[in-house]
Amino acid sequence: MFVKQLTVFIENRSGRLSEVLGVLKDNNVSILSLSLADTTEYGLLRLIVDNATLGREKLTENGFSSLLTEVSIIKIPHKVGSLQKILETIDKNGGNIEYMYGLSIESDMAYVVLKTSDIQKLDRILEENNIHTISCEDLANV
Repeated sequence: MFVKQLTVFIENRSGRLSEVLGVLKDNNVSILSLSLADTTEYGLLRLIVDNATLGREKLTENGFSSLLTEVSIIKIPHKVGSLQKILETIDKNGGNIEYMYGLSIESDMAYVVLKTSDIQKLDRILEENNIHTISCEDLANV
């Protein structure tokens, strides 16, 4: 299973992140997870939201450059070595992780967003190895 991730390109200047989040708030788009990476000139904001299509539409209307990307959200036991074991499984089966970011919202479980160049292959690897994925709806209900 995979979900749509909203990626927004923003100038690295004071207040710009708040403007992006304001557009989402004003259009009742709820943020479930986010990651922000920066360079000297711009930021790359990756978001899992409850309505990625609406979020992108409203951001575009407000002059923000964005795109939708398919990613997987995996559910793993919140124990030492669990993530490494899953990444090793993906690697052994020919998967290649481009980037990832995590959430730790339950005491016994953690969630990690994974992006790969071949999302279908990753989905197959996860399913064949009984690695559980969740939807945006599932994440919103945690």
